[in-house]
Amino acid sequence: MTDIRVFDRSLVHRRKARSIAAVSELGDDRDFLFREVADRLLDRLMDVSRTFESALEIGARGTALADALVGSGKAGEVLLSSGVAIESGATPHQTSLVDEEQLPHFEAQFDLIVSNLALHWVNDLPGALIQANRALKPDGLFQAAVLGGETLHELRSCLMDAELEISDGVSPRVSPMVDLRDAAGLMQRAGFALPVVDTDRITVTYEDAFRLMSDLRGMGEANAVLERRKSFTPRGLFLRAAQIYADRFAGPDGRIPATFEVLYLHGWRPSAAQPKPLRPGSAEARLADALDTDETKLN
Repeated sequence: MTDIRVFDRSLVHRRKARSIAAVSELGDDRDFLFREVADRLLDRLMDVSRTFESALEIGARGTALADALVGSGKAGEVLLSSGVAIESGATPHQTSLVDEEQLPHFEAQFDLIVSNLALHWVNDLPGALIQANRALKPDGLFQAAVLGGETLHELRSCLMDAELEISDGVSPRVSPMVDLRDAAGLMQRAGFALPVVDTDRITVTYEDAFRLMSDLRGMGEANAVLERRKSFTPRGLFLRAAQIYADRFAGPDGRIPATFEVLYLHGWRPSAAQPKPLRPGSAEARLADALDTDETKLN
């Protein structure tokens, strides 16, 4: 791991713990995004024609994804790893109080590793991906969902414009996130074979910006950048940002949209048994024949 420090990890853990407690103890439903993305992760995994004896969930918030993996027959057992304490739930799963940034003792141990909206909070994402690769057995599969760079672009722009008007300067108020092109490169750098990255956009509508920001706090997804402004923020700034948001983005019904871009990372631990690309010129059939057309050579 490097000494890169973008996020306040202790703050991330405290907020995550409060969010998990609110969902389990108070019936708070503001984990809707995690439940939706977990379903989409599982759908992608069901397209893989394999089952996995041992699995690890990095950054688990609860047992829903692990329960679904075992219930679907895709995984025999799942270890829940998280930087905060989580309940094992109705279905017994082993738990490990291990931070998402530190997986050093997992060496070629798992057939499958999954992560649901946790890795966008790590300070060193390349390092975390390398550790995940090492924790897989040869030909093991890694699948993760992370929030992408277009997430909350509406809120980001409105807060920036409001702060420029009121304070003649800006501070980071929405956490930075990886974009699609960078994610594909990171998977290659981490040593995954056959890497694939695809994306979804999930749009949620709200009454106003204050309800959106309340949901983000309830999810444990509010700004945790180390360089964020820690002094008191005038309420006028948020009032102005909310007005800009409504003027710029509100639909005919007056509700505002909030975009969550979700990147799905998919890659395998290299193995000699995996298919390899053929060397150039070794094909036994011509594309022109398959297309029933003439081949034209370029000079």
